[in-house]
Amino acid sequence: MTIAKEIQPVCVAALYKFARLDGYEALRAPLAAFCCGRGIKGTLLLAHEGINGTVAGSEGAIAALVDHLQAIEGLAGLDVKYSSAAEMPFHRMKVRLKREIVTMGVEDIDPAASAGTYVAPADWNALISDADTLVIDTRNAYEVSLGTFKGAVDPKTTSFREFPAWIEQHREELEGRKVAMFCTGGIRCEKATAYVKSLGLKNVFHLKGGILKYLEDVPADESLWQGECFVFDERVSVSHGLAEGEAELCRACRHPLTVEDRLSSKYAIGVSCPHCFEMRSDEDRERYAERHRQVELAQARGGKRHIGS
Repeated sequence: MTIAKEIQPVCVAALYKFARLDGYEALRAPLAAFCCGRGIKGTLLLAHEGINGTVAGSEGAIAALVDHLQAIEGLAGLDVKYSSAAEMPFHRMKVRLKREIVTMGVEDIDPAASAGTYVAPADWNALISDADTLVIDTRNAYEVSLGTFKGAVDPKTTSFREFPAWIEQHREELEGRKVAMFCTGGIRCEKATAYVKSLGLKNVFHLKGGILKYLEDVPADESLWQGECFVFDERVSVSHGLAEGEAELCRACRHPLTVEDRLSSKYAIGVSCPHCFEMRSDEDRERYAERHRQVELAQARGGKRHIGS
C-alpha cells in the first residue's frame, strides 16, 4: 500500500532591519548562493541602511536563513513575520543592491536612530480610536484599495517617493496631534515616522510589525481592519490569521482586484479590469488576450504556473 505524502505548506518570511551595513555589496553573492542552495525564492534588498525582503521556502530552510542573517553584524534582532502559502509564491530568487531598502528619496533619514514610537498590535486599537489621533496609511493607493484601518487617511500616492511631499502639504493638519502611521510589514511606516520627526513633530507612532502582525495577533471580532491586506507575491492578499485572501491581480496592469472588481463588465481575465480599461486600446487588449492564451497553453502542457501568469 502506498501512503500519500502530506504536502507541507510553504513558509513565507517578510523581514527587514534598519542597520548600518558597511560593505553590504559583499553580502550579495553569498546570500544568493545560500538561498538558492536551499530552494528559497523571493527577493532580498541590501543597502547601506539595512536589509528588506520577502522570501519563501521550507520551514527548515527559512529558519536557517533567518539564523544566518542574524549572525551578520548589525542584523541581530531582525524583524521577521511568518505566514504560509499553499504553493511557492515566487518564481525565482533575487538579491539586489539598492540605495535604500525602501525608497523615499530623502537624504539623511536614519530610522535606526530616530523612528517614531512603536505601538504593539494589542495597543493599536486604543491609539487609533482616540479622536486626537490622525491615522495615516503610508502605503500606495493600489494597496489601500483592498483594505485599510477604519478612519485612516489615504494619501493616494503611487510610490513612496511621493509621501514626503504629501506630508509637507498637510503639515498643519499634523501639528499638535498624535500621528499614527502603518504599512504592510512595518518598514515603510518606520521610515515615514523618522521623516516626520525630522520636521520637528513629536507625537509620532507606528504599528510594530505592520498590518501583517496586527492580522496575526488581533482576533477578527476585535479588529478595526477593514478588507484584505495586499502582499507582494502570488498570494496577492491575506486576511485575518494571515489566511490567503480572495483578491487577484489584473494581469494586464497588475492592479489588485476585489471580488466586486471581477464582477465588472470591464473585467476580462488576463485582458482588462476596471482600473485599466479606459487607459488601454483595443489593440492592447488583443495583445493581452493572446498573451493570456499562451499562458493557458503553457499551463495545460506543464501543469505549472507560467511566469507571465
